[in-house]
Amino acid sequence: MIRDTLSVEAGDVRLAVYVSGPRDAPPIVLVHGYPDSATVWEPVRALLDARFRVITYDVRGAGASEAPATRSAYRLERLAADLAAVADATCGAQPFHLVGHDWGSIQSWEAVTDSAFKGRIASYTSISGPCLDHAAQGLRGGKGDSSGETVSGARRSFGSGIRQTLKSWYIFFFHLPWLPELVWRAGGARLWPLWLRITENVRVSHDPAQTRNAINGLNLYRANFIDTLLRPRSRHAHAPVQFIVPLRDRYVGPELSLGLEGWLGAYQRIEIDAGHWVVLREPARIAADIEHFVQQHRTDAGEPGASTPTAVNE
Repeated sequence: MIRDTLSVEAGDVRLAVYVSGPRDAPPIVLVHGYPDSATVWEPVRALLDARFRVITYDVRGAGASEAPATRSAYRLERLAADLAAVADATCGAQPFHLVGHDWGSIQSWEAVTDSAFKGRIASYTSISGPCLDHAAQGLRGGKGDSSGETVSGARRSFGSGIRQTLKSWYIFFFHLPWLPELVWRAGGARLWPLWLRITENVRVSHDPAQTRNAINGLNLYRANFIDTLLRPRSRHAHAPVQFIVPLRDRYVGPELSLGLEGWLGAYQRIEIDAGHWVVLREPARIAADIEHFVQQHRTDAGEPGASTPTAVNE
């Protein structure tokens, strides 16, 4: 399938957007994580774009997209505005199905829980990227948010919080001044394909933009994590949600997708025996799970999707 490349203006930057698939097919927007670019989705695209209009883009600061001048320009609300600009340019008024991996998932929660997107997002599939506000609430014991609202759902154990904190060591490292940049420039970017091969059993080619992706992407962490941890917000989803949960994820624990009924209502959850970069390791499985959920929530025929999903583990 031929892939078209667009340049979309999104406020202070221009984003590189990649589109393939039939023009009249249901649109699916795939958002990549850190330190990737939109190329991470190409194996999944190849399995979907015969039946769907598949849209990917390099997030600000990554790939062929421009980078903003300030750290604050990487805040979640700005990233959600980028998604809106991409959707406006590629989907028009048609609702789209949203999929995020890693930081692509983290930033997509901002749109999925923003009333401005209500009716635009037909479904949301989250892979290895929690809502930061929900995660912060979990660390506080699930007692409520900064507005005093109490949220129902299973409280996570103290042990699960400790395990996730240990998994998240890199987040603390990324907040250090200068040192993360030095590591990436001194060989981290060159060795990234080797790291993926050793830890994920995934073979990728060296990306000439890897250093740029990694260093610019540090701003995603620095602009959002501390503020959200200190002041989590009340964030309720307005679209059906599916979690794809890799059980061997060395960065995001499966507990982060449990006990969220108070925020999401009933949601679907699929556990799979895989690591964090499952989108590269098992693209056929990921494409099949995305397609199944999208088909449940098709809106292109003028009808709502299937009834609200229930929690499912596989």
